[in-house]
Amino acid sequence: MSFLGYKDVIEDGDTIIVFLGHESMMPLKMVLGNTTQTRYGALRHSELIGKRYGSKVSTLGGKGWVYVLHPTPELWTVNLPHRTQVLYFPDISLLTFELELKPGSIVVEAGTGSGSVSHSIARTIAPSGHLYTFEFHEQRAEKASEEFVEHNLSDIVTVTHRDVSTDGFLLDVDYKADAVFLDLPSPWNVIPHAKKVLKTRGGRICSFSPCIEQVQRACVELDALGFTDIKTVECLIRNYDVKTINLPLPNIGEPRSLEEDSKSSHTGSGEPAEKRARTEDNGTKVPKVDSGSQVEDGGKESNYTRKCAVPQREMPGHTGFLTFASLYT
Repeated sequence: MSFLGYKDVIEDGDTIIVFLGHESMMPLKMVLGNTTQTRYGALRHSELIGKRYGSKVSTLGGKGWVYVLHPTPELWTVNLPHRTQVLYFPDISLLTFELELKPGSIVVEAGTGSGSVSHSIARTIAPSGHLYTFEFHEQRAEKASEEFVEHNLSDIVTVTHRDVSTDGFLLDVDYKADAVFLDLPSPWNVIPHAKKVLKTRGGRICSFSPCIEQVQRACVELDALGFTDIKTVECLIRNYDVKTINLPLPNIGEPRSLEEDSKSSHTGSGEPAEKRARTEDNGTKVPKVDSGSQVEDGGKESNYTRKCAVPQREMPGHTGFLTFASLYT
């Protein structure tokens, strides 16, 4: 099992995503002989091994069913064990784009955390790129390293336990990094170290901060060190619900010719022209039309239904700012 590609069949040792519903999923490592309880019943790993990814599987006793999905960085981000706060895909997709990441890119990350961003970067720069990620917390660094090995990313990702705020990156690579990503409480302390490892012809840097005061200090440091194209972006999600609504048919009056409109506009009646009764050519009286309703046969109002997207009152998400800059020195 690898996060860099897909395979057809679940094998022993794979990490799969068990889909219980749109708001409920769980990661599950396959161990032959194990049984896992879910809210829809128990799952025997022996019965999952050999199944095709994407299969619908019934739980023991037929109490319910689940889908077994192949893991991706997107699914991992919403299901990983949280060791720290993580970035989600509105932010991850933007930083991937703005850092101009592509297969073969060399990337340096400070603040591995739970590995959410690391998985997405690894997939983007594979197969010939490399991610050097640094974590100051020893246990978190060890756990992240274990996950990268388990997810077959160890050839692309190197985890180092180091406090880069004080010690720097100390990288010994053949050429400079294409991009640096900082997810740290004090990014301004690391920006000087980041400049040393960035290529000087278009190297890109991104810093994520939850507070605008952090952004301000980081921007001052970036400007002082000669970075250009400095900008800060905040990503917010706005979800919409699709609903069926009823609307009255629009009343645009009876069709008339231009000649009739011209005549009616010069009449001396005080009653609005669109509400006066008119006579058709055959002498039949046409009732007055009220713009507030639509009259059909039998005197009933006519409505029609349509699908409509309605924004939710509350926007999910968190406050976070992405600051980008370029190095051309």
